[in-house]
Amino acid sequence: MTKARTRWPRQRDAEAPLPSEGPAPSLAAVRPTELETCLRACAAHSGKLVAGLDRRRTALAEALRNLLATHAAMERPPAAAAPAPLLRRTAKEASGAALILGDRLMDPLLAVGNKALDCGYEDELKLAALVADTVLTQRTRSRAAWRLRARVLEAMGAEADAVEAYERYLALTDDDGFGIAARTAGLRAGAERQGELLRMLERDRPEAAGFAGGPVTDTWAEGLALHARGDWNRARSRLIGALLAQDRSGAPVPEIQEALAHYLGLALEAGGAPGSGATAPTAPGNGDAAHLTELIALYAAQRRSRMRGPVADPTFGGVEWITLGEFRNQIAGKSICLIANSQRVGTGSLGAEIDAYDLVVRFNSYRIDPAATGSRTDIHASIHKHGFNWDQQVHTRLVFGGLAGDWKQSLRTRLVPGAQRYLGDESLRWPLRDIGKVTADVWPSIPTSGFNMLWLLDHLDVSPRLDLIGFDFYESGAYRLPAAMKMPITSVHEYTSEKAWVMERAQSVTDTRIRLR
Repeated sequence: MTKARTRWPRQRDAEAPLPSEGPAPSLAAVRPTELETCLRACAAHSGKLVAGLDRRRTALAEALRNLLATHAAMERPPAAAAPAPLLRRTAKEASGAALILGDRLMDPLLAVGNKALDCGYEDELKLAALVADTVLTQRTRSRAAWRLRARVLEAMGAEADAVEAYERYLALTDDDGFGIAARTAGLRAGAERQGELLRMLERDRPEAAGFAGGPVTDTWAEGLALHARGDWNRARSRLIGALLAQDRSGAPVPEIQEALAHYLGLALEAGGAPGSGATAPTAPGNGDAAHLTELIALYAAQRRSRMRGPVADPTFGGVEWITLGEFRNQIAGKSICLIANSQRVGTGSLGAEIDAYDLVVRFNSYRIDPAATGSRTDIHASIHKHGFNWDQQVHTRLVFGGLAGDWKQSLRTRLVPGAQRYLGDESLRWPLRDIGKVTADVWPSIPTSGFNMLWLLDHLDVSPRLDLIGFDFYESGAYRLPAAMKMPITSVHEYTSEKAWVMERAQSVTDTRIRLR
């Protein structure tokens, strides 16, 4: 396959084709990358993106524009001088001094990396990897960059290297709010099950090792041709040989998984008989069918481990699902306060007043300082994408998420057994959209956890008192767990619209409290 020459200066070695045989070079080591190199790559990539229907690339384009505009503003000359072209080399740069990655550019650069990763395409994954390497070249202890790098490596199928990067992230944090430990354990378990499956296949066909030294594509094609002619006995040796060659050459994990699934499907078609050339289905109870069942079970186990990690307690401490109707009955007739994760709360002294409400609702990565925030949390409302405070004891936990599949996977991987008595079911997953039927045409932005919760309580309308404490929509800044304070206030939400909605319904407003009932 012919590769196009890369546009990225001093990164052309990254485009060198991998050798067809032998293990692939490790991606674990950070490639030292100058900030200027990364900025030029971002500028080139921004020029390639065009308006279209792919919302992920649209989000990346916006992140790139923000990054380049931020950099241009930092390099802008005095007002009397003519504006400098984007990325024009200054005298300092021309002298050979490298650009320094300052705090002002850090968040926009990481935002580009994360948006590029979300796209999932090859070019964007390379850009995300370049961003991670750029940050880690200057900031070797950046947790956000190590996590980004690990996720990029995982998306590329380099799981062993991804595990190493995830472990670097875990070594730098005390609060695993993103569930990285479980993710890492799942990747390790998945690799073990995959290895066990391949070893079992090799034991079934020792002669397959003789085909593991040839080109994978050719060997696989020969096996498919033999299968098409009805010679499953010889086909298996070549197909398994191709699988072994993939594994030994360090092929991306998704490619190996796809080939394994294809092989098992062909085995089912052929009757599932290791050592048999039969093409008719094997009768239930046959030993060959039992062996194929064992192979399929191993395949399912490695896929499941990678998707959700190990689940020590499938019942999660006996947690009970709670429906929309049951949640309504739970809060009916009770006074409720919703506590914002804002500096207005963190620097205040309303702790005793907050704890006096019947129910206290907190959000995502809330932080407790009893004198300022109160000490109780009865209901924890969180977006599914991270697991901050999921280990804290609460009566009810509502987890919000727009995509049902991602939401379910997050519950499997992040829910802590025994940390909640009740858990909101799918009827409470995405209140504004699913219950209120408020579409993106009416409310274009993604609703925050706070707004989803507030909208739900207002919609149910069964609380005699409903107060918002510290809701200034981040005008005073965030007050969150230390690990979460590193995360930027996301731009996917539209706080102005949420504030307008609240103020239209407010009964009274003070500096610290908005009363809706």
